[in-house]
Amino acid sequence: MQTGEGWLYLATVIDCCTKEVIGYAMDDHYQTPLISRAIRNAARNRKLAKGAIFHSDRGSNYMSAEFGQTLKQHGLRRSSGRTGICYNNAMAESFFGALKNERVSRMTYLAREAARQDITRYIELWYNHRRLHSAVGYRPPREVHAEYSELRIVA
Repeated sequence: MQTGEGWLYLATVIDCCTKEVIGYAMDDHYQTPLISRAIRNAARNRKLAKGAIFHSDRGSNYMSAEFGQTLKQHGLRRSSGRTGICYNNAMAESFFGALKNERVSRMTYLAREAARQDITRYIELWYNHRRLHSAVGYRPPREVHAEYSELRIVA
């Protein structure tokens, strides 16, 4: 996002089952440490299944040895789409489209911190808790996650 202080970049980790943003990080650069921090935040917020797949595009940060090491530390496997085919990363593209259409394109951010706080509120209070997703029966991601968690406890 463009701010009065320059760009603010957002890296996300989205649960394919629930559509919930389970980890994210923001900074004034889009380098490997940013996306690694998003993974660490996801691991802090959720117990990540051993061998779970992290899918991304073929950006150099996602293909780096440093990022591969971060995935390995958390027991995750790497998957990437074909070069230049946006459909291979449709879930991330959908989230960023929603963020832009529903929030960011309507705002003027004078400072990165203001953008960071607004985007955090969007993810935590709207997107994960209230926004309805057709792919999960027109329910919010957190509701789907809670239902899944209850089923795992009962089983």
